[in-house]
Amino acid sequence: MNKPLVGAFLAALLLGAGVAPAVAAEPAGSTSEVSAEAAPQTKYTAPDTVPAAKAVTFAGTVALSNCSGSVVRSPDAAPTDPALVLSNGHCMESGFPGPGEVVVDQPSSRTFTLLNASGSGVGTLKASKIAYGTMTDTDLSLYELTSTYQQMEDSYGIQALELETAHPTAGTAITVASGYWKRTYSCDIDGFVHQLKEGRWTWKDSVRYTPECQTIGGTSGSPVIDDATGKVVAVNNTGNESGQECTDNNPCEVDENGEVTVREGINYAQQTYNMVPCIGAGSTIDLTREGCALPKP
Repeated sequence: MNKPLVGAFLAALLLGAGVAPAVAAEPAGSTSEVSAEAAPQTKYTAPDTVPAAKAVTFAGTVALSNCSGSVVRSPDAAPTDPALVLSNGHCMESGFPGPGEVVVDQPSSRTFTLLNASGSGVGTLKASKIAYGTMTDTDLSLYELTSTYQQMEDSYGIQALELETAHPTAGTAITVASGYWKRTYSCDIDGFVHQLKEGRWTWKDSVRYTPECQTIGGTSGSPVIDDATGKVVAVNNTGNESGQECTDNNPCEVDENGEVTVREGINYAQQTYNMVPCIGAGSTIDLTREGCALPKP
């Protein structure tokens, strides 16, 4: 996986030679991450005229001990709701959840460094629990914080990033904003993958980047932001590092007919629009809500 920055040594300990799905980065360490496969495939050609992109900043992103993340909200969130931090399931401090495993309402005291627009740390946010986490069908974690959206804005002048409610489209200009590295990666959505397999895990309808987004370990959990709207459309999670087929750090694409494609050097993310129906009143995660299709325990 691409992107927890665990460091070469830690990555090897975690999952064999690298953390499968996008590996998180451990401070000062190497990265364990899933890499996207090299691409023998038609590349998206952008139209001649494209809307002017908004400048994407680091405001609202966070740095974890080994990964990246962001403070996010649903369109209906109230200022008094507990704030939520989005990252990858493989970035959770409890370790990689196994296939079919879903974590719900697990106590956590994890801390996150909140960044401003320029990437400077302005404060520390603290979790009360892992509200949701899984690596089945998707690769995401949502932490509920001890502070509300309003308290965060009052204290630091930073607003949460809004989650997009619709499926993204190919050709969309995006920015991957890594709070861990304080670095951004700009490219387009090249397309979508029916099934993305890496080691023991399988993700569905994954976002594939065009080659310009060469994300690295530690970028795991970074928000993928639509340049035109400023909304979060996906969470960065993996890439094919060395051209291997369906192994840890080397995800492969499987189409509807079962055909496997390997794209060395290509990176991927998991869509987030499907999370929104699962966020209820008080920004609590309610897997029984109408339209919520996230995996359940």
